[in-house]
Amino acid sequence: MLQSLKVKDKERRVMKIGFIGLGNVGGKLSGSLIRNGHDVAVHDLNTDFVAGKAAAGARDGKSPADLMQSCDAVITCLPNPAASAAVLEQMLPHVAPGKIWMEMSTTDEAEVKRIGAQVIAAGGAAVDCPVSGGCHRADTGNISIFAGCDRETFERILPLLTTMGRRVLHTGDLGSASILKVITNYLATANLVSCAEALTVAKGAGMDLGVAYEAMAISSGTSFVHETESQVILNGSRDISFTMDLVAKDIGLFQNVADRAGVPLELNPLLIDIFQDGIAKFGPRELSPNIIKRLEAATGLDVTAPGFPPEMTDDEPEEVGAEVIVRR
Repeated sequence: MLQSLKVKDKERRVMKIGFIGLGNVGGKLSGSLIRNGHDVAVHDLNTDFVAGKAAAGARDGKSPADLMQSCDAVITCLPNPAASAAVLEQMLPHVAPGKIWMEMSTTDEAEVKRIGAQVIAAGGAAVDCPVSGGCHRADTGNISIFAGCDRETFERILPLLTTMGRRVLHTGDLGSASILKVITNYLATANLVSCAEALTVAKGAGMDLGVAYEAMAISSGTSFVHETESQVILNGSRDISFTMDLVAKDIGLFQNVADRAGVPLELNPLLIDIFQDGIAKFGPRELSPNIIKRLEAATGLDVTAPGFPPEMTDDEPEEVGAEVIVRR
């Protein structure tokens, strides 16, 4: 357990929280709420995940319907828009004034607006609040969070968001956060593919990969993706807790946003083709940094090096989060 907890007893708001979806990201986000003393009930199809959170201090939420009945705010963190829609269908009869639905999944802007409108029509409030910054930062409550909703709702849930994340940005109306999330995931995907190509070229050119990593890290070519995913690529574990099918979903959602906006793209369709090829070769649940295996197979090169970690950990201490103020 981290030494510093975010929420002191005198500051803690009495709000009952439901959390649905305890996978790679949801398990960590809910863990921050539980660790910091919030009243949390959880639900997941995997009963082992529920039991683990119960052992840490959460309650078994039984079902989505039960959670919406008994909680002030219900958070969903699920793998795709269809899963969120199915869960919301169970919760909707129990939405009432004062209830809040918080969608923390990476989802489609049009879909979150569609089902969010149903929540609002029933008297509740709806928020899309996806996260960005890697599972290792979700684990420590230091991840970034986008939140799309009216300002009054944002201020109600801000204590929850600043427990789960360090930097919280109010992005505007419902759906705006989901647009920004898929934009940033598109950028991360483009970074990942370019890092894979750069490292493979360095290997092929006979460079020391440790030196190549540092050169990229201290130069104009660095990025968050390089400083995280390049490390697990070079270790060989390729474990960033994210899979190729999820990348394909995210860049597909980004393409949908671009198509609705009438913006012709050149790079993203290529990225979609690259990841569809990776899925065909290695399977949908292959770790996303292993997109480099396409290049390793084509060249016969082993793009690994000693001295790099098998997974990323957040070495920053847990801190109270804060709203990011937009420059005007």
